[in-house]
Amino acid sequence: MFHRFIIKSNARSRIDIEEMNIFGRCPKLKIQIALVFSILSLLVNCQPQEKVTEKIDYVQMVYPLLDTENSRWFFFSSACRPFGMVNLSPDTEVDGAWGSGYRYHVDTVKGFSHIHAWQLSGLSVMPLALDRLFEEDISDRYSSSFDHGRENVSPGYHQLYLDRYDIDVELTSTKRVGFHKYNFKTPKPAILVNLNGQLGPSKIIDGSIRQVDARVFEGELTNAPTFRRPKPTSVFFRIELDTDIEDFTVSQNFGKCILKLPSGSRDVKMKVAISYTSIENATFNLNHELPHWDFERVVRESKDEWNSYLGRIKVGGGTYEQQRRFYTDLWHALQGRRVINDANGYYPDNTGEDFRIKRLPVSNEGLPLFNHYNSDSFWGAQWTITTLWQLVYPEIAEEFVNSLLQYYRDGGLVPRGPSGGNYTYVMTGASSTPFMVGAYQKGIRGFDAEEAYEALKKNHMPGGIMMRAGYEHLTEIGGGLDHYIEQGFVPYPTPGGGQRNGLHQKGGSLTLEYAYQDWCLAQFAKALGKKEDEAYFMKRSENYRNVFDTETNWIRPKDKNGKWRKPYDPYELNAGFIEANGAQGTWFVPHDLPGLATLMGGNEAAVAKLDRQFEEASKLGFTSGTSHAQELHPGYSRIPINYGNQPSIQTAFVFHHLGRPDLTQYWSREVVENVYQGLSTGRGYNGDEDQGLMGALAVLMKIGLFQMTGGNEADAVYQVSCPSFDRIEIELNPDYYEGQKFVIEAENNSKENRYIKVATLNGQELRELNLYHAQLVSGGKLNLKMYEGEASGTLQNTLTE
Repeated sequence: MFHRFIIKSNARSRIDIEEMNIFGRCPKLKIQIALVFSILSLLVNCQPQEKVTEKIDYVQMVYPLLDTENSRWFFFSSACRPFGMVNLSPDTEVDGAWGSGYRYHVDTVKGFSHIHAWQLSGLSVMPLALDRLFEEDISDRYSSSFDHGRENVSPGYHQLYLDRYDIDVELTSTKRVGFHKYNFKTPKPAILVNLNGQLGPSKIIDGSIRQVDARVFEGELTNAPTFRRPKPTSVFFRIELDTDIEDFTVSQNFGKCILKLPSGSRDVKMKVAISYTSIENATFNLNHELPHWDFERVVRESKDEWNSYLGRIKVGGGTYEQQRRFYTDLWHALQGRRVINDANGYYPDNTGEDFRIKRLPVSNEGLPLFNHYNSDSFWGAQWTITTLWQLVYPEIAEEFVNSLLQYYRDGGLVPRGPSGGNYTYVMTGASSTPFMVGAYQKGIRGFDAEEAYEALKKNHMPGGIMMRAGYEHLTEIGGGLDHYIEQGFVPYPTPGGGQRNGLHQKGGSLTLEYAYQDWCLAQFAKALGKKEDEAYFMKRSENYRNVFDTETNWIRPKDKNGKWRKPYDPYELNAGFIEANGAQGTWFVPHDLPGLATLMGGNEAAVAKLDRQFEEASKLGFTSGTSHAQELHPGYSRIPINYGNQPSIQTAFVFHHLGRPDLTQYWSREVVENVYQGLSTGRGYNGDEDQGLMGALAVLMKIGLFQMTGGNEADAVYQVSCPSFDRIEIELNPDYYEGQKFVIEAENNSKENRYIKVATLNGQELRELNLYHAQLVSGGKLNLKMYEGEASGTLQNTLTE
């Protein structure tokens, strides 16, 4: 007779003994053996246990609905991969680039479209129950209400229920293929394909579709030219279903196609692949990325991919909501700017007079060595994605540099915001320069440095992109570069300018931008040993001094004759400054803040001036707010510091460069607490998130690392400030950096304890709160001892206490 006798110590260990019938005859022996095994069990559990690290699902930390009441076309994302060509999601508004896409407060779905990109849209579809609408509804009255209570959204996945048609919809995607899963409960199921009409920023024209077989359809449509994107852009598609289509009809009057499914069809899956080059390449994308029908597998793979990106920064401490908001910010930093090349490397080149299909350099397997991108401007990127990507995602930064150089090879210029394979001349200056120089200075060298330098230098000289103002497609006047070179400043208004010569012809801002970007290019020239060029561009970088008025103590626009603008109100919006006022714009001298302070009367005077601006801005929450907020409170447009748009998002770190890191710590924490916290559909970035720029800024401020120059100096420097979390672990890419990880630990950290008393790097005390890039990417630990100090914005230097 045998019995199983088990001694359990805990959930992770146990000891089994077999109790034989001898125990019945020897009860003392039974007790003794049991006692021995009890002692052994205790000894086992006294041994050091291997630490079990729980795998964190960062995807579930993300709140995709953040700020979606204020969405613009490309802001919202759900069924999408990082930088995916396909960004599949429901559209509740479809008119215009602003106020369109997925708007949370609108409870009606007008379709599910596959492209939500800068100045591009494409291929909207809608599952239907034909017994629940009239024929004339097919034109534009086929939308359906839905309830957020029956909706599930996460990175890579979107599920909702269409009330009108009693249809459950699930969406996911690969990088270039949208994957749909519909559950019908109607006797007349169908799918509508929208081939024409307004869809976000573009009017869709010339749509066509043809049936290949009972389950396969293919076609194309065109994004008509816009003011910002002057050439048409075609989108090619291939649709495959797992169910035969019973009937196929195209309404030429309405520009819609109806795919009628067999009566009683319940669960139907559909794959939609897109391409900007050809139907054949759309087919390749589909077969390469999604050769199967396992929907749940794609959802898992998308989740794994997002987790691999989001998990490169691990945070501990703070509240659960703060951690969720952090990963939502990080998720946004990987959004908006999207791949335009096919999986085999073919891409659209629209930079010349004629449209061309070209191919990127490919591997032996025929796959591209880097991806080509569509993106909004890099205007303001020096303080956001430049720093974040080049530290945490250097492989992405390198791809973007190579993509920018591909535009140069094709069209002769490095763009500042390309769309549809073409230049848009969005915003101003040579905003790609700090991004590319920063990559080189941080050791990201997978590109031809000499070619990159010559390409950037061309942009800074007559004939380059600095000649053109925002969306100036046909002339080279609005940028005022010739005046900048000859007179040392860009006049306001621009001589010879006008509406036809582009937007943003604001001489104050243009002078400041050009001076900073010239300094960045001078650093590149220095690194490459081009001493003459270095001296030339360093001299130009001092031109900001020519628009500083010592009488008013502000940067102030001048006219073509060198006379100051009169009357001058430094709080007037757009009066010589781009999307800013003079109070905000004055601090745009990131390359020479000590020089700016000298013009203001010294560091102490400059600090006092900026501190007053922050005090006033704090009363308005540090942002100019949404347009609705500005209507309710006109004072928002006169705010002296605005963290809702790019021109002054560096200002909290200006104090650091003027000897007052304590004020940087105070005001940066105030900005984070007031602007970049909370999880709400009605609030998030209080302005325009701009394709990852503001999300990246929030991440950097919360981990306490910033780069005033975008890291464009030799051995790029990071300014250290107070992190929002007790522990931050940055996983370093081993293909680029020798260290495995960099850890920041903040001892005694809290909302009140925001001041850094002592900072040590790998046990060595730091004399200044600066880190060199080489130190950081070598790996190690930064320890910060935090304390409360003087919790105010006064001029007391808490570091000396």
